Amino acid sequence: MGKEERKIEVTVPEGKEAKWVNGVLTLVDIEQKDNRPVTERIRTFSDAYHSLPEDHPLIKQWLKIEGCEDIKDVLAYLKLRIIAAALNEGWEPQFTTDERRYYPYFLLYTQKEIGEMDEEQKAKLWLFGGSSDSGSNCGLAYAYSDYVWSSSYAGISARLAVKDAETAKYFGEKFIDIWADYVGPFNRE
Repeated sequence: MGKEERKIEVTVPEGKEAKWVNGVLTLVDIEQKDNRPVTERIRTFSDAYHSLPEDHPLIKQWLKIEGCEDIKDVLAYLKLRIIAAALNEGWEPQFTTDERRYYPYFLLYTQKEIGEMDEEQKAKLWLFGGSSDSGSNCGLAYAYSDYVWSSSYAGISARLAVKDAETAKYFGEKFIDIWADYVGPFNRE
């Protein structure tokens, strides 16, 4: 005797779909794609963290070192890598000669220039110092100049590259406190 097939009709409510789960026909929620721009979806480290899959290598690394406050700069670096991955939405730099990659760019100001700024401009500043040798070398993966504070060179942190200039600006401005933790123990008060 052969198996008999029967057909049944089920009304599936809005926002649900019928799927076989462990041999049982089950109504499950349809995953809703959030179509807002990435800069509206990723506003905090937590947003970035939760936007990546649980098995993402950076999430696995985070779970190993989370809470190790004695390595604050390492935690900040990993946070920035997680945020970069979330902001890039799957884009990863390939390091080819024709590829453009973008990074937050931080400007250095003299005390005189800071004194001439209005309060709104000052609120956007993050102050730090550096050592001097015919100019200055300063943190931030790192800023560099010859004889004057005039140019910037970023020779480190390629893993923090993002897909476009607008995202780089957002990355630098929105997550400035994490960048500050990454480059060193500065008094930002």
